[in-house]
Amino acid sequence: MARNVAFDLNNPLMEAGLESPIDEEGVHDSFSQLIAEQSQNGGASDSDTFELQELQRQLDEEERDNVAFLSDPGREFQGRRQRDAEWEDADTQADPLIGERWSSATLKILSSMPSRTIGRNRGAIISQYYNRTMQLRRRRQSRPAIRDFSRSARPSIRGYGIETDSADAEVSKRDRLVNNLQNLSVSDRIRMLRAMPLNVSEKSELRSLALQKEKRTLSRRIPCCSQLKYYIINGARQGWYSWLSFLHSLHLWQVPLKRVSGRFGSGVLSYFLFLKTLLFFNVFLFLVTGAFMVLPQALHPPESFVGRPYFTGLELLTGAGYFSDTVMYYGYYCNYTLRKSCRDDGGVHNVSLSNGTMPDCVSKHLSYNMPLAYFFTIGVSSFLTCIILVYSMSKSFGQSFRIDKSHSILAIKTFCSWDFKVIKKSSVKLMSENICTQFKELLAEVSHKQVKNTRCQRLWRLMVHGLAWAICVASTTACVLAIFYCSSHMHQNLQLFLSSRVPVTNPLLNEASLLALPVLVSLINLLLPGLFNLAAWMEDYESPSVRTYVSIGRNLMLKVSVLGVLCYHWLGRVAADPMTIGLKCWETFVGQELYRFLLMDFIFTILDTLFGEFLWRLFSEKVLKRRRKPVFDIARNVLELIYGQTLAWLGVLFTPVLPAVQILKLLLLFYIKMSSVMMNCQAPRKPYRVSQMTTVFITLLCFPSFLGASVCVTYTMWSITPSSSCGPFRELKTMFQAGKRWVEELEKDNPNLSVLARAHSYLVENPFFLFVGAGIFLIVIYFHSQVVDGQRKIIGLLQEQIENEGDDKKFLITRLQTIHEQKRTPTRRLASQNSNC
Repeated sequence: MARNVAFDLNNPLMEAGLESPIDEEGVHDSFSQLIAEQSQNGGASDSDTFELQELQRQLDEEERDNVAFLSDPGREFQGRRQRDAEWEDADTQADPLIGERWSSATLKILSSMPSRTIGRNRGAIISQYYNRTMQLRRRRQSRPAIRDFSRSARPSIRGYGIETDSADAEVSKRDRLVNNLQNLSVSDRIRMLRAMPLNVSEKSELRSLALQKEKRTLSRRIPCCSQLKYYIINGARQGWYSWLSFLHSLHLWQVPLKRVSGRFGSGVLSYFLFLKTLLFFNVFLFLVTGAFMVLPQALHPPESFVGRPYFTGLELLTGAGYFSDTVMYYGYYCNYTLRKSCRDDGGVHNVSLSNGTMPDCVSKHLSYNMPLAYFFTIGVSSFLTCIILVYSMSKSFGQSFRIDKSHSILAIKTFCSWDFKVIKKSSVKLMSENICTQFKELLAEVSHKQVKNTRCQRLWRLMVHGLAWAICVASTTACVLAIFYCSSHMHQNLQLFLSSRVPVTNPLLNEASLLALPVLVSLINLLLPGLFNLAAWMEDYESPSVRTYVSIGRNLMLKVSVLGVLCYHWLGRVAADPMTIGLKCWETFVGQELYRFLLMDFIFTILDTLFGEFLWRLFSEKVLKRRRKPVFDIARNVLELIYGQTLAWLGVLFTPVLPAVQILKLLLLFYIKMSSVMMNCQAPRKPYRVSQMTTVFITLLCFPSFLGASVCVTYTMWSITPSSSCGPFRELKTMFQAGKRWVEELEKDNPNLSVLARAHSYLVENPFFLFVGAGIFLIVIYFHSQVVDGQRKIIGLLQEQIENEGDDKKFLITRLQTIHEQKRTPTRRLASQNSNC
């Protein structure tokens, strides 16, 4: 009877061969040991001797089975005449391994191979594992020889045949196996059940029978107090497992991500996973800044000497007006130490002084140094974000650059991808779609063949690629120059407006004019990727993954150039000389600019989703009468996410609440993009598996995005003079002096803390420390990539060795058969000569 075999590739015991069901000793030598013991037992009866000899004869006959039977262990037992007929049919096979009648030596070798000894029948499997459990029990206690048992206690092997086991013998073997499983430890029992080549239902039945017997035994032996303790521990363990299962069910967007993966594949899924990663980064940044900067200042608001303007609604787009004097921006935060209200002691409310002290408050009250908190919150949050990014990138390198050949993954997906615990119809449908899409991607990668072009074709493709890149570079340069001159013109208009050289006719119109530069940049980010896609259509890439990576490179070139011009506009023009344009708090103005750019980017992304996907689908279906839908542009959408996240990291110094705006944007963007993808987009016509896409995204987020934002923020805190009339660092030459002043005060109060002052001067004020830290991070990433590369080479050598060993087995079997045929040829000739005579 054939049985299903459950494969567990992740089990280390299976890899080590400790619990493998293909152990030859357990199959072929177990009964030989019993025969040896019985032969040494002088008191054995003739019936037992006859039984053992009959069993040995049946095992010898098993070794002379034909190849067709050995290749299909689940086939019913056939007679000798039928085997002779199958031998004659096998002579017509072209395979050299399935030639004429096999020799006894060849059949003996074939029958002893591990692949030929699996799944003979259920009785043989249970008998084999009964012997294995007895071996495990002998590890902890000595077991007497079989001659020392009484005749009724000896393990009966009567009726053990290859296909003729009776039901009673099988039940008795099952009972003995259950008894042995009960006496094993929990870990040994689990390993033994996992290694059995039986289906899941029979394993569950054996496990439940062993547990029932164990419970009955424990109930008879364990006292009431111990039983109560046992039940409490069991209940706590089940509660802990239920809690872990509940936490797993709380994973964000688990079902929508499965739907996207099942319908559109790993490429589109990587976009949403990257969006989810950015959401967690912003949640962490918002929690840190909100707890240490926004919340303390909101609980102790400074006195406002100027009346706050009325709310008009335009502030939601510009971020100015009503929002200017709130915790959203840098200028609202005070430059003194926040203390508990002095009204408890009969004093007046806190008044800020230039030296940062509060003379009216009693020193015993709790204090909070706002400039120091602002400085260290920005620094520590950036440092922790850098560590998380480096760790994520290193981990992603290890996962994506390992050995993942499509042939091996295809076999794993075929046999081990289904989860039998899934019972809901919707979950089963999602899982089947997901597995089907993964099969398509793997098969497309396996069947992909590199086309060899002629020299003229290669020259033509090289010219096309050069023309496409020239178009992309020229268009990017033109757009960057347009942004540069537009920002210069806006700077001049702002200078005229703030210096009151031009009369103010309509304040709302002047405030709305601040949206011109963000609208221009967002429009370029929306239209220029379409030109990049047209250039990629001209190039006609054979591999969709190569086309995606090229598109990522071109969009990255555009985004980096645009952000470079904008950073020069903010830090080189506005922050360098704010008094010439009449800005009292240039940090607040830069924060408003970043808010406007982030908001305009979100609005244009929604417009692109509406007009570029929804209306195009309606136009294609209603007017063009086609069922063809647009394909989701992974490169452009991912670079839009990186662009928005770079703005958020740049603006956290000037707008501490900007991570909250980014969180709201990402949440809305996920549901909008998810609905648009499911309704308006189609799966790629050429399925492809992008195994390293997530690693590329994390790398781009780390190096061009976070590194550029960190350089700009560090330059602002180190070199640019802050505003003298607003913010926590007013009346300081640089923002770094806030930490230096705090260390000097600590050293003045306690001379023993001079070591802290020297450490601050060497580690914080010296830029060499930042370069050393960045170098260490790069070394860690490089070392991890080299380790992964070495592991990949070793795994490749091991796979090649396994293939060579398989070829060696084929060669030896073929050679053995050839030698046998050479020996049989003279015998046939003599027989033919005798017949002729």
